[in-house]
Amino acid sequence: MEGLIALVNRIQRACTALGDHGGDNALPTLWEALPSVVVVGGQSSGKSSVLESIVGRDFLPRGSGIVTRRPLVLQLNKTERGPDYAEFMHLPKKRFTDFAAVRKEISDETDRITGRTKQISPVPIHLSIYSPNVVNLTLIDLPGLTKVAVEGQPESIVADIENMVRLYVDKPNSLILAISPANQDIATSDAIKLAREVDPTGERTFGVLTKLDLMDKGTNAVDTLEGRAYRLKYPWIGVVNRSQADINKSVDMMAARRREREYFATSPDYKHLASRMGSEYLGQMLSKHLESVIKTRIPGILTLVNKTIDELESELASLGRPIATEPGAQLYSIMELCRAFDQVFKEHLDGIRPGGEKIYGVFDNQFPAALKKLQLDRYLSIQNVRKVINEADGYQPHLIAPEQGYRRLIECSLTLIRKPAEAVVDAVHFILKDLVRKAVGETQELRQFPTLQAEVGAAAIQSLERYRDESKKTSLRLVDMENSYLTVEFFRKLPQEAEKGGNPGASSIDRYGEGHLKRIGANVLSYVNMICDTLRNSIPKAVVYCQVREAKRTLLDVFFAELGKRDGKQLARLLDEDPAVMQRRIACSRRLELYRNARSEIESVVWSK
Repeated sequence: MEGLIALVNRIQRACTALGDHGGDNALPTLWEALPSVVVVGGQSSGKSSVLESIVGRDFLPRGSGIVTRRPLVLQLNKTERGPDYAEFMHLPKKRFTDFAAVRKEISDETDRITGRTKQISPVPIHLSIYSPNVVNLTLIDLPGLTKVAVEGQPESIVADIENMVRLYVDKPNSLILAISPANQDIATSDAIKLAREVDPTGERTFGVLTKLDLMDKGTNAVDTLEGRAYRLKYPWIGVVNRSQADINKSVDMMAARRREREYFATSPDYKHLASRMGSEYLGQMLSKHLESVIKTRIPGILTLVNKTIDELESELASLGRPIATEPGAQLYSIMELCRAFDQVFKEHLDGIRPGGEKIYGVFDNQFPAALKKLQLDRYLSIQNVRKVINEADGYQPHLIAPEQGYRRLIECSLTLIRKPAEAVVDAVHFILKDLVRKAVGETQELRQFPTLQAEVGAAAIQSLERYRDESKKTSLRLVDMENSYLTVEFFRKLPQEAEKGGNPGASSIDRYGEGHLKRIGANVLSYVNMICDTLRNSIPKAVVYCQVREAKRTLLDVFFAELGKRDGKQLARLLDEDPAVMQRRIACSRRLELYRNARSEIESVVWSK
């Protein structure tokens, strides 16, 4: 059982060392789950004297006003033999055997955080005392509750102290040691008033009455000590501290303990309660109760620790790895981040993530629909065919077939296909750009580096623009190639223009007749439709080859080449992580270290039982 208090002591020290002392809602706190005894009392209630009586040493700073301005986590460790000594967590290699030096160090360490003002700070001081004259116990001493601010203190000091005290006593795992002077009405006790608010049933409050020897003659505190004035679950305990004269004379604490025992044993008012009075009994009772509470809480604490470790590990994974500092390592990190983005982009194209199917929709729906909208039959109307053929013939009309007219009609018709071909290229380019933006946003590793994220996205878009330009050239060349060389076999299979009878001169009779012009328009339309069928397949192939395939193969090649030319400062600027993310990662890493250490500590104690 003694090992359980030592276990909590070690975890509390680790909490403070790693920045967890409660009150931080931004991170999970282990501190608030640890059972502890919180000492609460008003100024001049005798709080310091009670603590010194339990320890058996005169070690706390004294003076007027607020002396305790930081929480003091006092960890008592019982040893087999002396001498007594003390250690501060902030001075791990220094052992104090002079307790006057302990008092000075508490004062100096308080000033180190708060300055020499009357300010308070929630950052605790950890003090461990080793002695054969103590019981294993952890006590947390807090600033005394006050009602007014004194000179040098802000007006908010009263509320600030109460808020700090509440931060500790609100914890369901805290035991409240409420110190009240016997020579004041218990109804006005600051400690009891606060304890009643946070623990109305008194389940975790221990009442301590001080200054019993200073009560007016003819009065006593029996009603309070026997629970009639204010009932708690646990019996009230009375203590008799050293007088101010004793303190001034540095009366030995062991002698003060003996005088306290004698006082209760011989007092006509309290001798029937003597077996459960005094600072020695108080320490022993608190030690046993704290051990019992820790034993019941350990399984729940271990469950909390394991759950929080999983949560912190998950959050750290989402925050990404820490930033490299060496230029070579930075370049490698940037390349890895770029590859992660490239993989996400390819997953969109390959159907693992959505978006790539839109490209096929351009080829299968948008492009054919655009070709149909050209309405070539309207362009090849009788009126337009007549106009084009007349212009092509010039001053001398054609003899049999208007070859130049055919060529010009075909050339003009195929020229109309250039616009849908360009539209296909642009549509695929738009889809690829959209996939780049999605991939940049979905690449978790890039999120922690806004500058690199922006540069990777910009470099990818620039590559897409180069692919688009090349794809547009290639697609238009395919159209122009069809224009530059006509398929002769198609026209050789057309029916002869001459009328039956084979009289060549007869053809000139209807050379400009509607039937003749209609046949020319129909022939051109058939040929152009044949070319459209070819282009419907070849242009998507060109687009895939020049845009999609290149995007998968070389999207960041130019960016990689430029990266190799950058110096260390330029690389570092790319890894300018959001400071909030960096701070969060550091905080989570420290908190994760705390929880892992706590798990190891708990398991080592639990499994050894």
